[in-house]
Amino acid sequence: MRSFVFFVLACSLFIAGSASAKEPEGGLTPSQVQALLDAVKMDAATRTAINAVTNNDPRDLALNREKAAVRDDIFSFSLPTKGMTDQEKSGRCWMFAGLNLLRHDVIKRYKLDDFELSQSYIAFWDHVEKCNTFLEFIIDTRQRDILDREVDHMLDEPVSDGGYWGYVVNLVEKYGVVPKKFMQETKSSASTSRMDYILNTMLRRDAAVLRDMAAKGKAVADLRSEKMRMMADITRVLVINYGEPPTRFEWRVKSDSGTVSEAKIYTPQEFYHQVVGITLSDYVSLASYPIHPFDKNYSINLTRSMADKPDISFVNVDVKQLKALTLKALLDSNRIWFGCDMGHDVNSKLGLMMKGLYDYEALFGVPLTMTKQQRLDYRHSSSNHSMVFTGVDMADGKPARWQVENSWGKDAGDDGFFTMTDEWFDEYVLNAILPKKYLPDHLLAVLQQSPTPLPVWDPSWQSLRW
Repeated sequence: MRSFVFFVLACSLFIAGSASAKEPEGGLTPSQVQALLDAVKMDAATRTAINAVTNNDPRDLALNREKAAVRDDIFSFSLPTKGMTDQEKSGRCWMFAGLNLLRHDVIKRYKLDDFELSQSYIAFWDHVEKCNTFLEFIIDTRQRDILDREVDHMLDEPVSDGGYWGYVVNLVEKYGVVPKKFMQETKSSASTSRMDYILNTMLRRDAAVLRDMAAKGKAVADLRSEKMRMMADITRVLVINYGEPPTRFEWRVKSDSGTVSEAKIYTPQEFYHQVVGITLSDYVSLASYPIHPFDKNYSINLTRSMADKPDISFVNVDVKQLKALTLKALLDSNRIWFGCDMGHDVNSKLGLMMKGLYDYEALFGVPLTMTKQQRLDYRHSSSNHSMVFTGVDMADGKPARWQVENSWGKDAGDDGFFTMTDEWFDEYVLNAILPKKYLPDHLLAVLQQSPTPLPVWDPSWQSLRW
């Protein structure tokens, strides 16, 4: 009887609470829906737009032919560039840009017609390190709730192709580099989606196993022992997809004059130090994110690709200063690795990066303009592609256009090169990597400060795992 009374009381409270709960507001009423449809004036311009857009790609229709027609691919300063690389269907632009920065010094030093460093070699070790970093994160957070925001973020995509300049530095300094002929591209390296699906399946399964072991009271030493067994399986999958990375190789070259060098055996680390000979740790990361105060040093949590390395960091500067320092280093014959937003005003066929290249406002008759800060804050812009500055066209002492070495093959743009207008730089270039010697004293001082940590969901990191 008592149970029945409690049951009736509980039901009464639930019904009373439901009755008193406020109904959701803001839904579209039938009259409002009709008003929305009535607001679309079916005049000649609208009907023409409907006929055009429903039968064509809006991007082609919005192309501003007047702006595209003034394309100029002549540059007053240009570094000699031989060969064009192609990342194909992968997200390895950051890696290709980094190796492009390195390969040209080898071409120049040995007087070669062309030369590439193996992107597959670096990608192999990048995946090994990222998988290990993910599993270490799972061990470190073993007692957190599965819906913890950082845990959720890492589980969303345990491993991917994307990365940043800091990844290039850490990988090259630890594993060295090899000429491309010693570790060629494979089907999986050129199109990584299926391989990454297998790896993410393994990593999520491994995460469940490690968290279950922790819940049963297993020690960290036991979890790390199990992690190494898991890493052996992951390495097996990577070797099957990429092939086995070389540990020693014999290299000799034939110069553009026909001279053949003496053959020599190298390890990848020896090849990096003796043949490439660039000290990557001498470079610093600058960014221009107006959503954060300038002249400050920042880091972003959970962005390391190696468990024993720090998270990505950058000094945030005004875009005018970013441009001035980039120009200074470039005109001193340095190739400049940079990150930008390729989602706006870019035509890959023409190789144009020009503000206002597409006029969607005129096509659809709606306002679309946002400030740079608004685009970043509201997730409409991110640094999602990296390339290399190789030249600039100066007019009245100021840059008018920038020459860009991309990694989309020779069929894109002008034999692989893109032309960026200076206005586009202001709006969409967000990162640049420069030799430290070009920084003024006040930025060198900022660089020595402890970085202010930002969460991994900060707009500065959105899509940065290119």
